[in-house]
Amino acid sequence: MSQPDAVSDSRPETAPDPDPAHPFARLADFVAIPRVSGLALAPDGRLAVSVQTLDADRKKWVSALWDVDPEGQRPPRRLTRSAPGESAPAFAPDGTLLFVSARPDPGAGKDGDDPKAALWALPPGGGEARPVVTRPGGVGGFAVAADSGDVVVAAPAMPGAADAAEEEQRRKARSDAGVSAVLHEAYPVRHWDADLGPAAPHLFWAGALPAEDPAGERPEPVQLRDLTPDAVPPTGAGESAVLSPDGRLLLREESVPDGPAGRRERLVLVETATGESRVLVDDPLAELHSAAFSPDGTAVVCVRETLTTYAEPPDYTLLLVDVASAETRELTAGFDRWPSAPQFSAEGDAVYFLADEDGRHALFRVELSGGDPVRLTTDGAYSDLQVARDGSALFALRSAYDEPPAPVRLDPRATGQNPAPLPSPGALGPLPGTLHEVRATAADGAEVQSWLVLPEGTSADAPAPLLLWIHGGPLMSWNSWSWRWCPWVLAARGYAVLLPNPALSQGFGQDFVRRGWGEWGGAPYTDLMTAVDAALERPDVDAERTAAMGGSFGGYMANWVATQTDRFRAIVTHASLWDLDSFVGTTDAAYYWEKEWGDPLATPKRYEQNSPHRFADAIRTPMLVIHGDKDYRVPIGEALRLWYDLQKRGVPSRFLYFPDENHWVLTPGNATVWYETVIAFLAEHVLGEEWQRPELV
Repeated sequence: MSQPDAVSDSRPETAPDPDPAHPFARLADFVAIPRVSGLALAPDGRLAVSVQTLDADRKKWVSALWDVDPEGQRPPRRLTRSAPGESAPAFAPDGTLLFVSARPDPGAGKDGDDPKAALWALPPGGGEARPVVTRPGGVGGFAVAADSGDVVVAAPAMPGAADAAEEEQRRKARSDAGVSAVLHEAYPVRHWDADLGPAAPHLFWAGALPAEDPAGERPEPVQLRDLTPDAVPPTGAGESAVLSPDGRLLLREESVPDGPAGRRERLVLVETATGESRVLVDDPLAELHSAAFSPDGTAVVCVRETLTTYAEPPDYTLLLVDVASAETRELTAGFDRWPSAPQFSAEGDAVYFLADEDGRHALFRVELSGGDPVRLTTDGAYSDLQVARDGSALFALRSAYDEPPAPVRLDPRATGQNPAPLPSPGALGPLPGTLHEVRATAADGAEVQSWLVLPEGTSADAPAPLLLWIHGGPLMSWNSWSWRWCPWVLAARGYAVLLPNPALSQGFGQDFVRRGWGEWGGAPYTDLMTAVDAALERPDVDAERTAAMGGSFGGYMANWVATQTDRFRAIVTHASLWDLDSFVGTTDAAYYWEKEWGDPLATPKRYEQNSPHRFADAIRTPMLVIHGDKDYRVPIGEALRLWYDLQKRGVPSRFLYFPDENHWVLTPGNATVWYETVIAFLAEHVLGEEWQRPELV
């Protein structure tokens, strides 16, 4: 459908003024809303969550840990407070709350060095937190044994450094010599926004942490023992590790070569007493990850993700693995969804897992004795699943497009659950609109599910302009609350926001993914247009004022839309793919994408048919290009090339560039500018208002 030359006089050309009662109406209020994540469950049933808020200067978000009542009877209570913040909460068996923080050590004195991230412990009865594990390069993460309380930490280590003292010496020598160079001998060299090397992650045995001295005396520092001394750059020993309940075994993901320049993950068991290791599961056709021990430590459940090929997308299943024999058994055979985050029941007779399902991220249970997985929840998206030790309850964070994440309590067996949130920081009042579900049928008969956010006051007499938002991934779906792409910010300004799940979206079956595999410009594009057509059939949505937006894969699709149709008045493309050949060769994991697209020299067909840059001459729609320079997943060269191609063709366009952001926009100031610029660009081209340049750019 082409864009009309003129707008009907019967349609209003301005959006209603934002209602100041809503925190989404003022961006300063929006970025200040507390953000909940990181749920942890203590053996005695206490809950802790991580809550992000603005720091005193309002220049960054910092996390603090809060206590949440698992019964929902009392209000939440803040547990930690420091300028650097605290994250990654987990409980030891005695109720001690462990967390990672770069807060200063109060016992280090005024002459202490700038603090690195360390493992801290907060006593179960309250009081002052204290650092329990430190490393010269900081602590990246940790695992705690459910029964013994033994601890393993992940931390970067320089090649050849035998202990912490030598680690410090090597780091100081580089610093004193002014050396920042890294010599790479294996692929990859970058990951998301991090340069790999020269240090690589190692896993260190800390054992039982020292108890707090009743007299207040400072305990001796924990002596760490390297369980992975042979780990080398670029990937090292990884940071994903779990301990058996008794602390006797460490299970980690090991990255191994998969063809020239490729990598895949296998599972390795380490005897923590000796450091001896053996491969538990190694599948040349799949990656193994997301493992968890059974309560008695005799079994492991993990995700098996098949390696992609030119012809086939990945598929996922759960494997049950016997620790002693390494024999495996598939738990979800025939289940046409992608299981993730498995955990054993308290009794060890079943496994809980999460999976995308029809625009939701649902909780499932599968019995070890056999049978199909049973879905326990209806609406919403669940994460951070926690199983009570006595089997009486499950806890998780639940969100939806009309609810930010909040902790909930669930029954371990009941179906049809849609629990109310427990009292926690970050609760919101009424939203500036309503959430609806839209379904449409594509030309090939596939059903396309979408979410539609409608602003307050929308009606047939006052239809809302429509924004198409295209998700990233591409192997994901719109199903949960997003602070970065929050439709309610636009709804507060009078826009309807459509969030479709086109071909390649997960949660609709393997065939639905196959429809777009290697043909991103095919079914994914036509599904999006089908979803838009269905939304525009509503009398309360204005078919004459529309725009399209997307980030990452969604940015690719926004670029593709720009080359295929002029039905939209404006297009916003964030962290987007423009030249597929260039992208595949420069992204941080080129081997992954080349499996789908092929070698551009040997099999150029998919590049030629699906790369938006080849159709740049067709673009007529004004475009806003957004990109961060620290984005290694979609390197900045994609945006620079797109921007140049638009400019030399005279396409009305602007380029919002973030020198210090990555694939996302992670600071409050830049996030505010992101929304301000998007809103101003849409107001100019969709509403016909005069361009208002954001003040600080």
